[in-house]
Amino acid sequence: MYGSPRVEQTRGWRASRGRLARVALVVVLSGLLSALYILQVEAADEYALVARQNRLRPVPVRAPRGTIYDRHGQVVAENVVGYEVQIMPASEDSIRARIARLAPVLQIDSLAAEIALRRWRRQQHLPVTVTRDAAPAAVVRLQERRHQYPEVMVNEYPKRQYSAGAAVSNIVGYVAEISEGELATERFQRYEQGRWIGKTGLEREYEEHLGGEPGVRYLEIDARGRIESLQPEELGIPPIPGRDLHLHLDLDLQRFVAELFRDAETYFGHPVRGGFAAIDPQNGGVLALYSHPTYDPNLFVGGIDQETFDRLNQDPAKPLLERASGTRQPPASTFKLPLSAMALNLGVITPDEYMPIACSGGMSYQNRYARCWGVHGRQNLRLGIKNSCDVYFYQVGIRIGLRRFLETGTAMGFGGRTGLDLPTETASIFPESPEEMERRLGYRPPENEIMSLSIGQGLVTMSPLKIAQLLVPLSRADGKAYAPRLAKTDRPQPIVNDFNIGKDQIDVLREGMRMVTSPGGTAALTQLLGWDFMGKTGTAQNPHGDDHGWFVGIGGPTDGPPEIVATILIEQGLHGSDVSGWVGNAVNFYLSRQHGKEFVRYATLRERYRRGLAAWPGLAPTQYDNLLPDRGPRAGAAPR
Repeated sequence: MYGSPRVEQTRGWRASRGRLARVALVVVLSGLLSALYILQVEAADEYALVARQNRLRPVPVRAPRGTIYDRHGQVVAENVVGYEVQIMPASEDSIRARIARLAPVLQIDSLAAEIALRRWRRQQHLPVTVTRDAAPAAVVRLQERRHQYPEVMVNEYPKRQYSAGAAVSNIVGYVAEISEGELATERFQRYEQGRWIGKTGLEREYEEHLGGEPGVRYLEIDARGRIESLQPEELGIPPIPGRDLHLHLDLDLQRFVAELFRDAETYFGHPVRGGFAAIDPQNGGVLALYSHPTYDPNLFVGGIDQETFDRLNQDPAKPLLERASGTRQPPASTFKLPLSAMALNLGVITPDEYMPIACSGGMSYQNRYARCWGVHGRQNLRLGIKNSCDVYFYQVGIRIGLRRFLETGTAMGFGGRTGLDLPTETASIFPESPEEMERRLGYRPPENEIMSLSIGQGLVTMSPLKIAQLLVPLSRADGKAYAPRLAKTDRPQPIVNDFNIGKDQIDVLREGMRMVTSPGGTAALTQLLGWDFMGKTGTAQNPHGDDHGWFVGIGGPTDGPPEIVATILIEQGLHGSDVSGWVGNAVNFYLSRQHGKEFVRYATLRERYRRGLAAWPGLAPTQYDNLLPDRGPRAGAAPR
């Protein structure tokens, strides 16, 4: 039997199975060895990262925003240490329970807890922010009892602070967490949920400059999600700080203007609303831009509570509204200066020419009778400006004609925006043609509509910044003006107004403005001793109450070019003469500091008159009456 074919067949089959088993064993061992090689050599870093990710959680690190400085290096916006309390992600029930435990320590209510939960629902992979502005005392309590709150961490972060508070709110704006709507825009497509950005003002306009780039740190956690440790900074990605921003703004002047508005409230005996703008005519730098009433931007740091926001948003005085460049009103008689520049440009008047119709209190044109605020007799350009005579400027406007007025004014830059580097600026309304007026008004304007437009009433509306901008060409020898700027940047400033008039014509307009603040002028008591100060009053008709008071002033040393153009608007402020003194005070404050002179707080005659002080040596307080404008037979009428 041994060696039989059957036995040999069995032996061959067994040998074949053995070979197959050895091959299979070799293959399996090779696969295992290959897998071990890949795990331990080729993919070691990858799997080590996965393992670390199971115990390490990334935490975004907020980048310090750039500091904002004024023209003298004073801090307008900076960063201080803030404390943010967070808990590790978990189920919603666990998060609710943890927030409830923290509530007594952090002094947060049910609304704040719900807001924290809403944040977690938007980004469930990140730690849950319970509060972004924890009080230092609460932070100390948490740190002392850290063993009781193993899932809680306290982060220090660069918290925004606005040292000037409410005085600069309309300029700097504030920062807050980016919204889902903003994330969907092209501008913020690189940003992620949870990042803080500028919401308004310069913080918004220069977000990419100020914001920097956030970094990342890692937390080590155990299997239950409890925090074991915060990993060293070198294991994460450091944030890139934002860049600093330097402004043309004069912070001391800005604060002083805020004081002037509080003084105005004392003068009128009730809260006031309005705006103020001041420009350096030589470079277009914005020296001050103030809106009243205002709000404290520090309220928004760390997130504003709903009750406070509702109070600000629903306040009838609208403190969140930016009135210096973001609202517009009829410019009234302040507009007579740009109109005069237009007329000189077109050659329809000469400085010494007297208009054929003398002012007797009004005049008729095309079946329309329009009044003047006083009786001024025969007027030329200088006297027309001094007396703010409507009859004189009606005739100027009629000579120009409605269509030419609109087309030329558009070419001179009367409409649109000034080009200010703030997102809140509102474009002025100045129609380009009678056809546009028809579209806006719903009827074809008659030719006599020029009478209203020529004295700054009707469809033309402008902001305080725009009016200041329109007087910059009269403050320079070339009759041009740069776009106003708050920030000092490399961005070129375009010419936005070109009146195309010569120095001799500019000098005539300045003479008329000096007469406004001289004895007999419409703002005689705003005469400013020690400086070359000139201006123009404006009283805008208001169908909803008292008239709005305007004043625009230009100031500089008596032997040099103008250095500041400033405009104030006080809504329902009665008349331009009533509000003119505050511009004079602001100009005096600025120039005194610029030239190292002693600041006299009550430098305008109006301020001294109100306080019973002598105008100058030898003039008693009772002798102010001979400085007031001659109002003619219509006694009691107010200068425009």
